Amino acid sequence: MAYLTGVAVTAFGKHPGRGPVELMEEAALSALADAGLPREAVEGLVSGYATTYPHLMMGTVMAERLAIRPRHAHQAQVGGATGAVGIILARHLIAAGACRHVLVVGGENRLTGQSRDDAVKTLAGVGHPVHEVPLGASIPAYYALVAARYLHETGASVADLAELAVLMRRHAAGHPGAQLTKPITVADVMASKPIATPLKFLDCCPISDGAAAVIVSAEPTAGAVIRLAGWGEAHTHQHVSEMPDDLGLGATIAAAQAFDSAGRRPADMRLLGLYDSFTPTLAIFLEALGFAEPGGAGAGARDGLFSRSGRYPLNLHGGLMSYGHPGVAGFLAHVVEVVRQMRGEAGDRQVAEAPLAYCHADGGVFSSHAGFVLERTA
Repeated sequence: MAYLTGVAVTAFGKHPGRGPVELMEEAALSALADAGLPREAVEGLVSGYATTYPHLMMGTVMAERLAIRPRHAHQAQVGGATGAVGIILARHLIAAGACRHVLVVGGENRLTGQSRDDAVKTLAGVGHPVHEVPLGASIPAYYALVAARYLHETGASVADLAELAVLMRRHAAGHPGAQLTKPITVADVMASKPIATPLKFLDCCPISDGAAAVIVSAEPTAGAVIRLAGWGEAHTHQHVSEMPDDLGLGATIAAAQAFDSAGRRPADMRLLGLYDSFTPTLAIFLEALGFAEPGGAGAGARDGLFSRSGRYPLNLHGGLMSYGHPGVAGFLAHVVEVVRQMRGEAGDRQVAEAPLAYCHADGGVFSSHAGFVLERTA
């Protein structure tokens, strides 16, 4: 068995003068305190990568910074899915008997630690070095291609996608650590600056500074018991030009593994933490995972399906779209919010009841997928 025993996240936004290592140290120590564990209890460490600090051995950098000597430490690098894969890897280390407590941590200062042009160039590197990158493609451009295909196939509209941005901003308004909290409307999204057709500025997540950490343990510590009940991964391609015809294929495969291993179904879930780098990312996930009908994610958001009081409360901290996106820590912040909700620690954001939750992330352009079911057992 594996349990999520400690979680922590910094406020996302600007942290001038603080690099990835400093931000991750803060999150790691806070997660250990949340779990009620001393730092020397960490026997395994899975660190995310940082584009602003491209060290080849970030795992041992963080072990050094934290003054610990874990049995296992390494850097994971699966794009936006890194945090999810890290948590699954932690579970595997525990199941193998190699570790009792594993720290999964990520953080970066993308907002203040690099220029806009450097950020665009670095992220565009996920594209094909011959057939995509030389043509001037960027991450928003890759996702715009996917968005256009999604709209064509489902009959959904750009206004439907805008509903998801509005929902994430509404949820972020209730979190003191969110980067973007000013209310927006569908009209605001539609009128925002074009980025890559059909995506507009408010269809895209911001770039942020911040960090987050999760402690995965072989047994529960004090307080609510949150068990990693099921998990799954899928890796279908790297480059968008090689993407499967089924836009949600990787998500569907990974989620099926997670639900099967947990003995659960999508309809059993009462809380969602889904990667939302762009509005079409969230729409495709909601539909591929069975939480909305094809083309119906935006209408579901408009009708309250994913609100705090809805059937599937979604990203109640505001997600990448509004809480912020500092790389690996972006998805880990989803996990932090889900765990706090399941514990009943979310204050004014608190859902009525959340015994089961599903978390899912992708890396690249729907390239790598990882998802897991969390269950509150006490």
